[in-house]
Amino acid sequence: MIPLPIVFLPGLMCDARLFMPQIAAFSGARALHFPPLSGADTTDGLARHILANAPERFALAGLSMGGIVAMEMMAIEPGRIERLALLDTNPCDELAEIRARRISQTESVRNGGLNAVMRDEMKPNYLADVPNRREILDLCMEMALDLGPEVFISQSVALRNRPDRREVLRRIQVPTLILCGREDRLCPVVRHELMRDLIPGSRLEIIEGAGHLPVLEQPQQTNEAISRWLKW
Repeated sequence: MIPLPIVFLPGLMCDARLFMPQIAAFSGARALHFPPLSGADTTDGLARHILANAPERFALAGLSMGGIVAMEMMAIEPGRIERLALLDTNPCDELAEIRARRISQTESVRNGGLNAVMRDEMKPNYLADVPNRREILDLCMEMALDLGPEVFISQSVALRNRPDRREVLRRIQVPTLILCGREDRLCPVVRHELMRDLIPGSRLEIIEGAGHLPVLEQPQQTNEAISRWLKW
């Protein structure tokens, strides 16, 4: 039997490079897909674009914004998704103060401030105090600058206007992994406990020594959790 392909969805201003340790661990045994989060400024539009180009049936793993889009995909076409992993993400709609912050950030980026927004407002919240912190932050900046200001603006608008998806989670009936870094300040553990409680039969794995990007901060722990999820 051909192993189920996995569709990986990255976070804000990230691309497939976010998942380099997972490519190394899993690409030898199964097909991996890394669609970009671009081409629409709504989570619904992004989800439909990904579904239109995804395999007929697949496992789905989304981190941060990728997890938000993954929940949207579950709302639209759940029958094609055989397993779900929600990593360092949030099922709730945007808080008013964060919505206001995104408006300010998009204005700054429109005026040429992408580098400054990423450096001063985004990157400081990403990571725990891991040995490869500088290397990961440099990669995050490289991905963001490569994607550019138009992607930042469209992704920020999509996040700002996204719907609450807690009711969608209550209806999920596939093996679901909820995973986060213990020190994630953007999407704290309490949000993941909420998702675990909403999704019947889901399992929560907390990665020690990691913040918002455990796929890069603690790849071995993260890959072990993904391996367990694929065998449920």
